[in-house]
Amino acid sequence: MRVLGINAVFHDPAAALVVDGRIVAAAEEERFSRRKHGKRPVPFSAWELPEQAARWCLAHAGLAPGDLDAVAYSYDPSMVPPDSDVPWEDLRTEYARRAPQFLATALPGLDPAIVRFVPHHVAHAGSTGLAAPFDGDCAVLVSDGRGECGSHLAGSYRGHRLEILAAQQLPHSLGLLYEDLTEHLGFLRSSDEYKVMALASYAPPTHLDLMREHIAATGDGGFTVTPVDWATLAKRRGPDDEVTREHAELAASVQVRVEEVLLDLVRWLHGLTGQRRLTMAGGVALNCVANTRIFAEGPFEEVWVQPAAGDAGTALGAALHVAAHEGEPAAPMPGADLGRGWSDDEVEEYLRRAKIAYEEPADVADAVAEALAEDRVVAWFQGRSEYGPRALGRRSLLANPCHAGNLARLNEVKGREQFRPIAPMVLAERAHELFTRGPIPSPYMLFVHDVRPEWRDRIPAVVHVDGTARVQTVDPAREPLMARVLTGFAERTGVPVVVNTSLNTAGRPMVDDPRDALECFGSAPVDVLAIGRFVVRR
Repeated sequence: MRVLGINAVFHDPAAALVVDGRIVAAAEEERFSRRKHGKRPVPFSAWELPEQAARWCLAHAGLAPGDLDAVAYSYDPSMVPPDSDVPWEDLRTEYARRAPQFLATALPGLDPAIVRFVPHHVAHAGSTGLAAPFDGDCAVLVSDGRGECGSHLAGSYRGHRLEILAAQQLPHSLGLLYEDLTEHLGFLRSSDEYKVMALASYAPPTHLDLMREHIAATGDGGFTVTPVDWATLAKRRGPDDEVTREHAELAASVQVRVEEVLLDLVRWLHGLTGQRRLTMAGGVALNCVANTRIFAEGPFEEVWVQPAAGDAGTALGAALHVAAHEGEPAAPMPGADLGRGWSDDEVEEYLRRAKIAYEEPADVADAVAEALAEDRVVAWFQGRSEYGPRALGRRSLLANPCHAGNLARLNEVKGREQFRPIAPMVLAERAHELFTRGPIPSPYMLFVHDVRPEWRDRIPAVVHVDGTARVQTVDPAREPLMARVLTGFAERTGVPVVVNTSLNTAGRPMVDDPRDALECFGSAPVDVLAIGRFVVRR
């Protein structure tokens, strides 16, 4: 069975292709359009489809729209209450109802009758519970801003079938609460929530008691959220205003309370299901600080978060859900590298057309390890691009973690706030030497780990102000090229870690194709571009 998944209603439009239960391709529209998050999450944009991503997924598999058995659309307009008081919600719903016709226009040859609506949170659940890298049953927790009429789902997968055990109705929403705070702190809502999470480490949660009054689990798998008058706690910040301690205190207070409520929900879910494994998705599941508390303090033995846990991942989850419903159990997600890739010959043709000097070293991994040991910043472009918001060693900026100044240096390269941390990549077999508390292996950079005290002064660039780091472990069997970089760097420095952050500049999507890589390299103060088997030097 050939199923194309589509996410389009809110933000991060994406497409994913599942063939005979196996994930073949997945990509976000922003990587093609070069528009961050693809579009803004307003009703007027709900008609916009991930046309380029969908066409690429089909072309990658050698399929035409008419070859598809089903299209899974990750939103069900029939679930939206007719009396919604959300401004222009009727417009969003009408666009969703007409999605089959819009898709048939965007993908000529597609039969609109094969389009199936999958509830938003069911699609989120499928993206993690059906794609998880282990056999057997699991619990699933979904939390985000909103779907059709809710913001949360708790359930259980048994035999690839989802049983919904709890669902929280709007207006109560942990995700929308965090979005409101993000906006009050001067950042872009539905985009910059990770900045609030980073900011929360810079002050104590001085308003925690008040947050406990406004945000509370109800003991039955749900929660309540009542409006908070943010202005009484911290002055509303403009996008260019200074970030003050009172802003950090407010961020910390909300962050800690969200963690506490999530822990309450997880404990309730475990008590009901008795399962060993928890899978999570939804935008709130991108909060790696909360994920670590769930892993370290919660009752589940294993916790797995899908790397495209936000709305982009619902394209994959909707496709997997439809395939499973038709009797095709999903194969585990093979990795996050589900996007576009180029052969070395194709990369070289880009370099020739750009009329740029390049080298072809005997081993690009060794050449990069040498450059990093010399404290060069390296733009790294290898293999198929990542699905989801994290750079995971395919479209990355790499640097030496041994110099504290490289934190400020990379934030300047990317043009972003100085309180933002950068992350370590580490060989999986050595991760326990340096990091504790979070799960190991941790290949998708979705948990924080405590840095062992004896290593904090050795890798200061990647140690956050609270002594943690958002770790990505590298398995040589899965990522042999990056493993060779880490091994080569360790041989030269004694440190099995390199800095990894996304290959982009502020406000731009991650680099995706070779032209994007050359443009980024040409416009940012980066020393080396390692692209395919080639090296370009500043």
